[in-house]
Amino acid sequence: MRLSDYTDYTLRVLMYCASHPERLVTIAEIAERHQVSKNHLMKIVNSLARQGVLDTTRGRGGGLRLLKPAGAIRVGDVVRESETDFRLVECFDPGSDTCTLTPDCRLKGVLGKALKAYFTELDAVTLADLATPTGPPTGRLNAAARRGAPRGVRKASRPVIRLTALKP
Repeated sequence: MRLSDYTDYTLRVLMYCASHPERLVTIAEIAERHQVSKNHLMKIVNSLARQGVLDTTRGRGGGLRLLKPAGAIRVGDVVRESETDFRLVECFDPGSDTCTLTPDCRLKGVLGKALKAYFTELDAVTLADLATPTGPPTGRLNAAARRGAPRGVRKASRPVIRLTALKP
């Protein structure tokens, strides 16, 4: 299954907002960060505002922010709202199904279970789980960063200890 660019950008907007809960973010900074058209992002932001997910403020000093806590927004719900078609194969739509195998085919059931499992996984993840902290890592996050920082995040450096031989 492949998500549309619209859904991909929708998730990016929401993840960016979740990563900056302390301030309003702008469409321009999201567009620059992700190299996406501002016009395309404006359509996405307007849709998210109509759905009650984003709060938008126009004008100088304006921007956008999440209306709900990031932990209350499930990724599965976002994908369901932004995708338009979950018909994995023709027989998922009885109105256009012309497959001659439909009466005896078990593939539809298998794919239906796979789609359900896909959404079960997405529903278990919230924006808070995906948000990248904006400040320097502290405490437990610092230990996690040393074990294997995400791409683009620099690992904490280890102190260098030089041993020199003592002269007799």
